[in-house]
Amino acid sequence: MGVEAVAVANGGVEAQKKNRIQVSNTKKPLFFYVNLAKRYIQQHNEVELSALGMAITTVVTIAEILKNNGLAIEKKVSTSTVSMKDENKGRVVLKAKIEIVLGKSDKFDVLMNASNAAQETDAKNKE
Repeated sequence: MGVEAVAVANGGVEAQKKNRIQVSNTKKPLFFYVNLAKRYIQQHNEVELSALGMAITTVVTIAEILKNNGLAIEKKVSTSTVSMKDENKGRVVLKAKIEIVLGKSDKFDVLMNASNAAQETDAKNKE
C-alpha cells in the first residue's frame, strides 16, 4: 500500500534533521536502528526517533534498549496524528505518529569504550 504525506504540522515540508532517524518496521532490522542511534548520539549528543503507524512499536523498543543499557536518557516524547493520502483508496487517512528524543547518558562514553574494547578482544581471539 503506497502512502504519501499530505501535510506536515508546521504547514510545509520539514527539513531533515541530521540527528533524526525515521523508522520503518519493514525496511531494516531492529539492531540496525539501535546501532545507528548509538552513532547519532555519539556525534550529536542526542537522537530523534520518529515513526508512523505500525512502526511506533519499533521506535519504543529501540528507545527502551538504549535506556536499559544505560546509553541514553529520555528527553522528550510527543505523539500526534498526521493526515496521509492512501494512494490505493484515494482518500485521506489519519496515522498515529511518535517522536522520541534521547540524550546522551553520563555513562555513554564509558559504556561505548568498554563495548568497543570487548569487540576488539573477540576479533583477536578469533584470529
